[in-house]
Amino acid sequence: MAASRDVEKLVFRIPSPALLAALAIAICVTPVAWTVPGLQVLYAVPVGYALWVVRNRTTVDSSQLVARSTFGKRVVAWDEVKAIKVVPRGWLSAVLTDDSLVRLPAVRALHLTALSEISGGRVPDPNAAPGSVESSE
Repeated sequence: MAASRDVEKLVFRIPSPALLAALAIAICVTPVAWTVPGLQVLYAVPVGYALWVVRNRTTVDSSQLVARSTFGKRVVAWDEVKAIKVVPRGWLSAVLTDDSLVRLPAVRALHLTALSEISGGRVPDPNAAPGSVESSE
Protein backbone atom coordinates (compact mmCIF):
# COMPACT_ATOMS: atom_id res chain seq x y z
CA MET A 1 0.00 0.00 0.00
CA ALA A 2 3.00 2.30 -0.30
CA ALA A 3 1.53 3.75 -3.49
CA SER A 4 -1.27 5.35 -1.42
CA ARG A 5 1.23 7.94 -0.14
CA ASP A 6 1.25 9.54 -3.58
CA VAL A 7 -2.52 9.79 -4.07
CA GLU A 8 -4.96 12.42 -2.86
CA LYS A 9 -7.96 10.13 -2.43
CA LEU A 10 -8.76 6.44 -2.24
CA VAL A 11 -11.94 4.77 -3.47
CA PHE A 12 -12.90 1.43 -1.93
CA ARG A 13 -15.53 -0.42 -3.94
CA ILE A 14 -16.86 -3.89 -4.44
CA PRO A 15 -14.83 -5.58 -7.20
CA SER A 16 -16.59 -5.39 -10.56
CA PRO A 17 -16.35 -9.14 -11.25
CA ALA A 18 -19.14 -9.41 -8.66
CA LEU A 19 -21.41 -8.25 -11.48
CA LEU A 20 -20.95 -11.71 -13.01
CA ALA A 21 -23.13 -13.01 -10.19
CA ALA A 22 -25.94 -10.70 -11.35
CA LEU A 23 -25.59 -12.13 -14.85
CA ALA A 24 -25.66 -15.68 -13.48
CA ILE A 25 -28.79 -14.92 -11.45
CA ALA A 26 -30.47 -13.44 -14.53
CA ILE A 27 -29.65 -16.55 -16.55
CA CYS A 28 -30.97 -18.84 -13.81
CA VAL A 29 -34.18 -16.82 -13.42
CA THR A 30 -34.97 -16.81 -17.16
CA PRO A 31 -36.64 -20.27 -17.42
CA VAL A 32 -38.90 -19.52 -14.46
CA ALA A 33 -39.61 -15.90 -15.42
CA TRP A 34 -41.08 -16.82 -18.78
CA THR A 35 -43.28 -19.74 -17.67
CA VAL A 36 -46.08 -17.62 -16.19
CA PRO A 37 -47.00 -14.07 -17.22
CA GLY A 38 -45.96 -11.61 -14.55
CA LEU A 39 -42.98 -13.58 -13.26
CA GLN A 40 -40.66 -11.30 -15.24
CA VAL A 41 -40.59 -9.29 -12.01
CA LEU A 42 -37.99 -11.85 -10.88
CA TYR A 43 -35.46 -9.93 -12.99
CA ALA A 44 -35.58 -7.25 -10.27
CA VAL A 45 -33.32 -9.48 -8.15
CA PRO A 46 -30.26 -9.42 -10.45
CA VAL A 47 -30.87 -5.77 -11.35
CA GLY A 48 -31.04 -4.84 -7.65
CA TYR A 49 -27.89 -6.81 -6.91
CA ALA A 50 -26.03 -5.12 -9.78
CA LEU A 51 -27.17 -1.72 -8.51
CA TRP A 52 -25.89 -2.61 -5.04
CA VAL A 53 -22.47 -3.64 -6.43
CA VAL A 54 -22.10 -0.48 -8.52
CA ARG A 55 -23.31 2.05 -5.91
CA ASN A 56 -21.70 0.85 -2.64
CA ARG A 57 -18.30 2.45 -2.10
CA THR A 58 -16.27 4.56 0.29
CA THR A 59 -14.17 7.52 -0.86
CA VAL A 60 -11.50 8.75 1.53
CA ASP A 61 -9.25 11.81 1.27
CA SER A 62 -7.23 13.83 3.77
CA SER A 63 -10.24 15.86 4.93
CA GLN A 64 -13.27 13.55 4.82
CA LEU A 65 -14.88 10.16 4.35
CA VAL A 66 -17.75 9.68 1.91
CA ALA A 67 -19.75 6.49 2.52
CA ARG A 68 -22.10 5.83 -0.39
CA SER A 69 -24.79 3.18 -0.01
CA THR A 70 -27.31 1.97 -2.55
CA PHE A 71 -29.77 4.78 -1.91
CA GLY A 72 -27.85 7.40 0.04
CA LYS A 73 -24.58 9.10 0.87
CA ARG A 74 -22.98 10.20 4.12
CA VAL A 75 -20.12 12.72 4.22
CA VAL A 76 -18.10 12.75 7.45
CA ALA A 77 -15.18 15.05 8.22
CA TRP A 78 -12.16 13.41 9.86
CA ASP A 79 -12.66 15.75 12.84
CA GLU A 80 -15.97 13.98 13.56
CA VAL A 81 -14.39 10.50 13.61
CA LYS A 82 -13.49 9.25 17.09
CA ALA A 83 -12.40 5.72 16.11
CA ILE A 84 -12.69 3.00 13.50
CA LYS A 85 -14.63 -0.10 14.55
CA VAL A 86 -13.00 -3.21 13.13
CA VAL A 87 -15.20 -6.20 12.40
CA PRO A 88 -13.14 -9.32 11.61
CA ARG A 89 -15.31 -10.55 8.72
CA GLY A 90 -17.15 -7.44 7.62
CA TRP A 91 -16.95 -3.85 6.57
CA LEU A 92 -15.43 -1.33 8.95
CA SER A 93 -17.45 1.41 10.61
CA ALA A 94 -16.46 4.90 11.67
CA VAL A 95 -17.39 5.75 15.26
CA LEU A 96 -18.32 9.43 15.39
CA THR A 97 -17.88 11.81 18.31
CA ASP A 98 -21.59 11.40 19.16
CA ASP A 99 -21.02 7.58 19.36
CA SER A 100 -23.05 6.88 16.22
CA LEU A 101 -21.71 4.47 13.61
CA VAL A 102 -21.23 5.09 9.90
CA ARG A 103 -20.67 1.90 7.92
CA LEU A 104 -17.83 2.18 5.41
CA PRO A 105 -18.85 0.05 2.41
CA ALA A 106 -16.10 -2.14 0.90
CA VAL A 107 -13.51 -1.11 3.53
CA ARG A 108 -12.05 -4.10 5.35
CA ALA A 109 -9.46 -4.57 8.08
CA LEU A 110 -6.70 -5.09 5.52
CA HIS A 111 -7.26 -1.50 4.33
CA LEU A 112 -6.33 0.05 7.71
CA THR A 113 -2.77 0.84 6.59
CA ALA A 114 -4.05 2.76 3.57
CA LEU A 115 -6.62 4.56 5.74
CA SER A 116 -3.86 5.55 8.14
CA GLU A 117 -1.75 7.01 5.37
CA ILE A 118 -4.51 8.92 3.57
CA SER A 119 -5.94 10.26 6.87
CA GLY A 120 -2.58 11.68 7.90
CA GLY A 121 -2.34 9.41 10.94
CA ARG A 122 -5.83 10.05 12.31
CA VAL A 123 -6.43 6.31 11.99
CA PRO A 124 -3.70 4.33 13.76
CA ASP A 125 -1.68 2.01 11.51
CA PRO A 126 -1.87 -1.54 12.91
CA ASN A 127 1.40 -2.44 11.15
CA ALA A 128 3.28 0.39 12.88
CA ALA A 129 2.36 -0.81 16.37
CA PRO A 130 4.90 -3.68 16.57
CA GLY A 131 7.70 -1.35 15.40
CA SER A 132 6.92 1.19 18.10
CA VAL A 133 6.89 -1.54 20.78
CA GLU A 134 10.31 -2.80 19.67
CA SER A 135 11.79 0.69 19.69
CA SER A 136 10.60 1.31 23.26
CA GLU A 137 12.34 -1.78 24.65
